[in-house]
Amino acid sequence: MSSEAPSFKHHVGHHFADADQEFSANKFGFWLFLATEILMFGGLFVAYAVFRGLYPEMWSEASGHLNRIMGGTNTVVLILSSVTMALAVRSAQTNQRKATVGFLVATLALAATFMVIKYIEYSAKFHHGLLPGTWYAPHEAGLPVQGNLFFGMYFMTTGLHGLHVLAGMIVITWLLRKAAAGQFSSSWYTPVEVVGLYWHLVDMVWIFLFPLYYLI
Repeated sequence: MSSEAPSFKHHVGHHFADADQEFSANKFGFWLFLATEILMFGGLFVAYAVFRGLYPEMWSEASGHLNRIMGGTNTVVLILSSVTMALAVRSAQTNQRKATVGFLVATLALAATFMVIKYIEYSAKFHHGLLPGTWYAPHEAGLPVQGNLFFGMYFMTTGLHGLHVLAGMIVITWLLRKAAAGQFSSSWYTPVEVVGLYWHLVDMVWIFLFPLYYLI
């Protein structure tokens, strides 16, 4: 693909010495934000380990009622979205406006696919009465009678992850509009790169959640 001439000139903030310093400061600040995200999900992983250790029979029984095919499909979908996001960053760095737009659209479509599959999976749990708390009332024989705590942790962690996917979709849509307007180029692609970092974290969290809830 041939490189496209950038049509937008980014102005470096007056409090930065140059564009390189601005980029480094923005990226460092975003890494600090990602560290807080890791701490938040890390706390949930610790809670998972504690409760799994205390109630192994419950975990074994309840986890068997998760849909591994849907969970596995969503894993593949998110891994592919990480690839398209990385390609979008690379395209922005090399002045490939059309490619940047295309890869962002692909990432957004894959994220939407993940959410649709998760909606279908959640709907089945609602239908079977597997909501946590006072709403936990399995309607069919064979469903886990003592699975309240497991599904509480399941909905909390996967639901929080789903909110992060939704937030990522909103930000990627914002990136898409700017990319279509030709506002990213080899001289300024910071928003694409930091959103890419965020998206890779979202994918990485799911790569931990899938085996912990669906496979182990």
